[in-house]
Amino acid sequence: MWQAFRNGSVYDLRSGDAMADDPHGGHPWGPERSVRARIVCWLLLEGPPALSGRVSSLKLSGLQITDVLDLAGGEILPYAELKHCRFEKEILVPEAKFTTLRLVNCSIPRVEAARVHTEGDLHLPRCRIHNGMRLTDAQIGTDLLINQAVIYRDRRGNSIMGDGLSVGQDLQAEMMESHGQLSLRGAKIGVSFSLRGSKLANPYGQRALNAPQMTVERTLYMTPAALGDPPMTSGMTPPRGTRVQRFECQGGIRLDDGRFGDAVDLAQARFTLENDQEVSLRRVQTPELRFLGEAPQRGKVILSGMKVVNLIDKSTSWPGPGGLQMGGFSYENLVPLGSFPLSRRLSWVAAATAEYNPEPYEKLATVLRNGGEDADAREVLLAKQRRRRETLPLAAKLWGFAQDWTVAYGYRPGRAA
Repeated sequence: MWQAFRNGSVYDLRSGDAMADDPHGGHPWGPERSVRARIVCWLLLEGPPALSGRVSSLKLSGLQITDVLDLAGGEILPYAELKHCRFEKEILVPEAKFTTLRLVNCSIPRVEAARVHTEGDLHLPRCRIHNGMRLTDAQIGTDLLINQAVIYRDRRGNSIMGDGLSVGQDLQAEMMESHGQLSLRGAKIGVSFSLRGSKLANPYGQRALNAPQMTVERTLYMTPAALGDPPMTSGMTPPRGTRVQRFECQGGIRLDDGRFGDAVDLAQARFTLENDQEVSLRRVQTPELRFLGEAPQRGKVILSGMKVVNLIDKSTSWPGPGGLQMGGFSYENLVPLGSFPLSRRLSWVAAATAEYNPEPYEKLATVLRNGGEDADAREVLLAKQRRRRETLPLAAKLWGFAQDWTVAYGYRPGRAA
């Protein structure tokens, strides 16, 4: 391993048997495949000089790291890449500085990486982390990659604690499994945040994703991921006929006060909520909301105070009466996919107003009128008056019925003839 570090080559102790080499399997690895964590730390912190014409780097494959890998506060200059490895105990790298750190398909009890700093990438694809990961206030120079990782909760119920996380480019967590709360309060993502095909589940608490005040410069994707070999490039739309794995969330989602530069994309997303759980988008600002998933059977979708330019939706994506709140929801254009007749749009507004509230009706009428649909706008305002009539005393109701029968509250004056 010492010589491999000096010439930058891979030190590989795999046997060639897929079952025996699986870091997540039950096959024991003896001392012939083990190395002390202290030696790994020694190489990374004070390793020997590279051979002439070589670049020193730590590249391990198929090893078992015994004891705690403790690099807290250290400055690690060599490139580090560990594949198909087992860690006997947790990895401690809080306040450490790396150029690039890659842990691929590794079995790890826990990762403590609060305030860690990388100039390049931090990669954890296909890893299994059994007691959660802490990335509080971490600064990732380029990409954070945790595709296909399986992360279980810690003793506080968090799978990933990433409050204050800063990522220079993309945060890719595609086809990831999170068993606990994924917390990203105040996180900042320089390009896009992709949860394509991921499964978030937190049956132990209120929320599966808790990310208020998040800033994403481009798009948040909670959309399907294409299955197959080779996998599709992140960001591409799967062609028709491709098998996909949709985004699923068991538990509430909180994105309150978030800022998303391009869009929030919920195409084919599936939310499984309890009665007291929410998909909360309060005061979120984004140019485009693509609400194209399955309608939650329970819980609520909260759009109160949200501001979007384009609302792209389907009639089958919205919850029924009592399942939607959108007081102060602002949108400029409606772009329905598939059939979305005006009667269904009025039911959409009614579902959000358990008690009479003129605002959603007036907003919808304004958007329709600005789009040149004056007749539909009058129908919406007429529906508003009829809804208001239900709240009036008997005498006012009778007068309202008379107005409706004659001139339809002034929106159909031709009836007077």
